[in-house]
Amino acid sequence: MLQSSIALYNWTNGVIMIAVFAAVCVALITALVIFMTSGKKNTDQPEE
Repeated sequence: MLQSSIALYNWTNGVIMIAVFAAVCVALITALVIFMTSGKKNTDQPEE
């Protein structure tokens, strides 16, 4: 009886959705770091 009740839930869909969510989070953080490091430096020197 225990084995038949365990097999009622399929973990594949949840695992795939969590993996996709983690991949999107890593991609967004990577893009944010790239944008922060490659930004134009602001020099506060007035033009003459």
